[in-house]
Amino acid sequence: MLNKKYVKIPFFIVLGLGLGLIVSNIFIFSKDSDGEIVNQQKQEIEKHCFIHGSQPYIPDTLSFCGESVPLHLFDVYESLDLEMIINTYRHSSTMLYIKRANRFFPEIERLLKENNIPDDMKYLCVAESGLANVISPSGATGFWQFMKPTAQEYMMIVNREIDERYDPTISLVAAAKYLKTAYRMFGSWTLAAAAYNMGMGGLKKEIEYQKVNSYYDLKLNDETSRYVFRILALKIIMSNPELYGFYLEEKDLYKPLKTTTIIIDTSINDLVQFAFDNGINYKMLTYFNPWLRGKSLPNPNKKEYKIVIPERDQRPCDIPNKK
Repeated sequence: MLNKKYVKIPFFIVLGLGLGLIVSNIFIFSKDSDGEIVNQQKQEIEKHCFIHGSQPYIPDTLSFCGESVPLHLFDVYESLDLEMIINTYRHSSTMLYIKRANRFFPEIERLLKENNIPDDMKYLCVAESGLANVISPSGATGFWQFMKPTAQEYMMIVNREIDERYDPTISLVAAAKYLKTAYRMFGSWTLAAAAYNMGMGGLKKEIEYQKVNSYYDLKLNDETSRYVFRILALKIIMSNPELYGFYLEEKDLYKPLKTTTIIIDTSINDLVQFAFDNGINYKMLTYFNPWLRGKSLPNPNKKEYKIVIPERDQRPCDIPNKK
């Protein structure tokens, strides 16, 4: 009589071979009979692998506002590489920049062109605020991040009821004036961008002390040393988002909003009622006019203000009757 433990061996061998054949057949089927699905899965895996560790692509040549970036210098290349890695893998922030750009870039591009500012400066706005009306820890405010004294120097109103730093159009025009002044001083848009970050006076002192006149040759404070490289990284990534792992469909992007403009040259005592009278609510009024900071708009000098109202298809439905 055979020992039972020897009888079990052929059974497990046969079982193993059978399972192996089943698995291999499944694999072959998935490859041969449904190659399209396999390819789609492969693409998804490649996306996943990219997000979790691929080196971001850096082009061989690069310019900013028509000025060449000396990528052949190791420190320039590595400074750009740092910002490319940070902004490629800072997924939530960079994705929001791409979404917002679809809404805000067309108007920013138009106004930059009208004010004779190179188109690349739109990425400076992204670097400053992420295309949002934010306030920095130092108090810089709005899309273009003006400090209060500089804003007032460039003829923006900043008080309890009005803060024009929050107006994307007014603040862009002020930013354009600043950048043109800096360009005239330094003869370089790259240096003008650096001056936007650290101030014209501070940059001028460093140029005179260090006896070089290229941004890429200057030793500056940590923030300004990274500033232009961050702008460049945003330009590269936002110009080719899919190349850096950002797969957004048209429906995912924020659409430009349709609006009409009302010219006001009198005081508005109650902005809530003014909003109701124009078919919106206070929340929508201040969303489209973030420069309105209070509950009223005093206007003793009869200055003309442009108040933006969304078109009817973008207005809230629940609006009380007019008084």
